[in-house]
Amino acid sequence: MFEGFKLEKVDTGEVTFRVRHGGSGPPLVLLHGHPRTHTTWYDVAPRLADAFTVVCPDLPGYGQSSKPESTEDHSAHSKRAMARHIVALMRHLGHERFAVAGHDRGSAVAYRLAFDHPEAVTKLAILDGIPIGEHLSRADAKFAQAWWHWFFFGQLAKPAERVINADPDAWYGGDPEAMGAENHADFLRAIHDPETVHAMLEDYRAGLGPDREADDADKAAGRKLACPLLMLWSSRDDMADLYGDPIAVWREWAEDVRGFAIESGHHVAEDNPADLAAALREFLG
Repeated sequence: MFEGFKLEKVDTGEVTFRVRHGGSGPPLVLLHGHPRTHTTWYDVAPRLADAFTVVCPDLPGYGQSSKPESTEDHSAHSKRAMARHIVALMRHLGHERFAVAGHDRGSAVAYRLAFDHPEAVTKLAILDGIPIGEHLSRADAKFAQAWWHWFFFGQLAKPAERVINADPDAWYGGDPEAMGAENHADFLRAIHDPETVHAMLEDYRAGLGPDREADDADKAAGRKLACPLLMLWSSRDDMADLYGDPIAVWREWAEDVRGFAIESGHHVAEDNPADLAAALREFLG
């Protein structure tokens, strides 16, 4: 995987990242979602490396990046904290300004990064995501039925760690043929690590607390993203079923929004890397 890319550990002071980076040109950071690691980009990043310096980290708490110590309010795993750590990583690698693309939970880190650090972000691509505050303010029975895991992960009365760690393979699934053998092996290492499972759930607990609070504060203040935004959603996922036109949702949050559906299931980087890379190249180019 990632021919020509460098794999290393980078200590930014608060977090030690496992990160893979390579290519040449303007910097682009790719942020994976749950429960993947950076290797989900294995067939996307090389397609972009001729035009961009592509940086693929494991998010803090995920994969082989370090696990922040949990806090009572879950803020150590908030998207605000993760965004701050990504900025520190990119600066360590020599990039003061960069484009960012995020999928799933990584999309929440990406837009929070653009809100909190507008001086750093040139362009923003969101894959299968809307603001967490929008998800929760619009939540209805249909959302609860489809995305019930948000609330299972988020509650503490009967923590989900015990259920997941009893049989991670049954819980998370994962097909090596669909995912690619090496990506699948990396995914398995992650989901079989109880510390990683706990950190991933803390991400969701932060979603119901500090992440929503940050989104609600931005919306109440009328803040909008300053950079151009590309919204891509998977045609075989439920984003359009739940929200109709996702572009319309994002127009409440950003001045410059464009986007379209990609023929794919939820894990678009693995299902349709060619079309995803082409869409990112055109938007970022």
